Amino acid sequence: MSDISINIKNVSKIYKLYDKPIDRLKESLSISKKCFHRDFYALNDISFDVKRGETVGIIGKNGSGKSTLLKIITGVLSPSSGEVTVNGRVSALLELGAGFNMEFTGIQNIYLNGTMMGYSSAEVEKKIPAILEFADIGDFINQPVKTYSSGMFARLAFAVAINVEPDILIVDEALSVGDIFFQNKCFKKFDELKEKNTTIIFVSHDIGSIRQMCSRVLWLDASSQVLYDDREIVCAQYLNKRFAENNEINSELIGSFEYNNIKLNDGAVQLAKFPKVDPRENSVFSDSIEIVSFFLSDSKDKITEELDVDNTYDCHIVANIKEDMDHLIAGFVWESNRGVSLFAVNTFIESGANFDAKKGDVVEIIFSFRLPRIMKGDYLLSPAIAQGTQENHITLTWLTNVKKIIVNNPSYNLSLVEIEADTKLYKYKKEFVVVE
Repeated sequence: MSDISINIKNVSKIYKLYDKPIDRLKESLSISKKCFHRDFYALNDISFDVKRGETVGIIGKNGSGKSTLLKIITGVLSPSSGEVTVNGRVSALLELGAGFNMEFTGIQNIYLNGTMMGYSSAEVEKKIPAILEFADIGDFINQPVKTYSSGMFARLAFAVAINVEPDILIVDEALSVGDIFFQNKCFKKFDELKEKNTTIIFVSHDIGSIRQMCSRVLWLDASSQVLYDDREIVCAQYLNKRFAENNEINSELIGSFEYNNIKLNDGAVQLAKFPKVDPRENSVFSDSIEIVSFFLSDSKDKITEELDVDNTYDCHIVANIKEDMDHLIAGFVWESNRGVSLFAVNTFIESGANFDAKKGDVVEIIFSFRLPRIMKGDYLLSPAIAQGTQENHITLTWLTNVKKIIVNNPSYNLSLVEIEADTKLYKYKKEFVVVE
């Protein structure tokens, strides 16, 4: 059996666009082979492979070609050029309605999809209990799917897709229509499928979910392949691009708001010494302001990278101001090693105000906090400085995952975050009343 589940080599998908319907007829009848159309590339020279058992994410703005690529992988569309190799049984959850007959009931569509996957009626019947349990749509399973809400449709479609024991599962943004309980159930199921060595292609606009689930990520933009690499590399560069686009949109808004300012305190007269920070290549940099140091210290002012839960620490951001700057925000994001954001702290959130600084200033922002009872392990911190408000701002400097922190927690560590709770126990007589 091949170690590669999917191999895409130089794949393009071209559509002929005609300005008028008659132009299509003119072109087909033209003796001189005159061209009356223009080519539109839905995909342009895409190449990547997916290893067996790997989870790969696909990201990009709407219209970048993500859904077209998935349809080519599943065989719904044929490429105009290039080679597509798929090794294994594919189950796909594309846009709602794909593969379902809207006039059929839910149960009839289960049999329909099972037949399309190559299963006999007897084999499908054995899978029905698991499908019904996961979908959890009750008696609606016997109603035509055209009467379903989008959430019910997604539940049934996902339940069918994961219970036909696919070698390759493809999911295209379909989870976004489900409620939080359904999404939680789906992500747990993804983990089960990973343990069974199922290959997963996951398309989403939620970068947090992409970073949490995927090992590698494909970034498409305007039908072309931008990057295919490790999740952290691709997601960081993608977010940086979105930062730049957001900056262009918000640049004219920065001067149009009224602000409250945080007053800066003058530092001590003696020479201040700060540990150097080494930014990663996927960071965002600015000519006007530079983060020169980022570190944590304990209650004894000792710099540390190993923290104990329930203790108090200071997080320091030190910036070198190269131009007169106003309306500034400084903060940091604390993430797990799987890209789940635990904390996001900044000066605007904490005070509802900004700060100004002059060219030549060195500004130190200190956040004091008590570390909650989070799970022991490694975490990554990213400091940033922006200009504007929480809703509308320009990202000036963002040092991606520049600080690794080790957290010690002697507890049982059953969840990402623990909470303290007082426990009381009561006993009641056999007679009691439950009120609905």
